[in-house]
Amino acid sequence: MEWKITDGLTDYEEAVAFMEARAAAIAAGEAEECIWLLEHPPLYTAGTSARREDLTDPDRFPVHGSKRGGQYTYHGPGQRVVYVMLDVGKRGHDVRRFVQQLEEWVIAALAEFNVRGEIREGRVGVWVRRDDKPLTVSGKPAEDKIAAIGIRIRKWVSFHGISINVEPDLEHFSGIVPCGISEFGVTSLVDLGLPVTLADVDVALRSSFEKVFGETAAV
Repeated sequence: MEWKITDGLTDYEEAVAFMEARAAAIAAGEAEECIWLLEHPPLYTAGTSARREDLTDPDRFPVHGSKRGGQYTYHGPGQRVVYVMLDVGKRGHDVRRFVQQLEEWVIAALAEFNVRGEIREGRVGVWVRRDDKPLTVSGKPAEDKIAAIGIRIRKWVSFHGISINVEPDLEHFSGIVPCGISEFGVTSLVDLGLPVTLADVDVALRSSFEKVFGETAAV
């Protein structure tokens, strides 16, 4: 398996072209699996379930249509994007279980910073309780999303993946309704008061991968 880390900001369309080519090569048995860690310039992506009304500021940043599942999401500097080009076929042909493993991976990585990430039924992504904030308008405890997940499977190989908010400009999320959920907010590791860097998150992701996916992480 290749672990690929790209410094600086990576063009979104270039990243998609790389992922699609790599996924096809993996499916053909011509390339090894790949985890790609990068950052994008500020942009919005529209997944296959995106609703136009959830793009509240369409002229703010470039908007890219995406073949991943899900709705609108934001990418930008300070956010660790994790593209996962993995052979789901050899992991049991179970897409639901694969998504659960991605969630477990994020949660395990966050735990290394003593952050408790949680999954919520009907709400995609990884969430953290915000007991320091008032209740929501419906009286529920406040929760913020710290990581988004959206994948596509082609010939049983995954691409697209995960984004973890390390230190992005959280105000940039205000141009969309993130993942179609308006009742809850977004947060980041730095927003939670943790002096964490992208490099720190990379180490946590690498060290927790095998705990979830097994020894297939070996380079």
